[in-house]
Amino acid sequence: MRVRRGARALLLDGGSLVLLRRTVPGRPLYWTTPGGKIEPTDASPEAALRRELDEELGATAGPVRQVFACAEQSPEAHRLNTFYVCRLVAMDLSRRHGPEFDDPANGRYDVDRVPCAPAALGRLRLVPEMLAAYLRDHAADLPDLVP
Repeated sequence: MRVRRGARALLLDGGSLVLLRRTVPGRPLYWTTPGGKIEPTDASPEAALRRELDEELGATAGPVRQVFACAEQSPEAHRLNTFYVCRLVAMDLSRRHGPEFDDPANGRYDVDRVPCAPAALGRLRLVPEMLAAYLRDHAADLPDLVP
């Protein structure tokens, strides 16, 4: 089984989290955080995170702080995701250029801003489920964790 390591952003924009609303053929609608696979060419997990923010959102972020990690297992891979909280500095969706946008079979990656509050986030189908559990307990604390 292959291991896939990822870096994902709990990206704050004011009092909201920037999330990706995923519409994938054959799957129920869900939301997830921006981020993705740490490539061998990435200098560090933080470098991977910043590359992914640029690819997926045309975004830059301020300082990052690691806050959460989780593992998921599927028939295809074992995923180890590390989550970092950070603040949005700039975003230009016209600059999106990641490989996920090359194949229409990947579905849609719509950007939503959701209040960073357990009640608002609890209404969403967040993936992975361990992220949903983490945010139920810690969403209100995230804004205080980064400058």
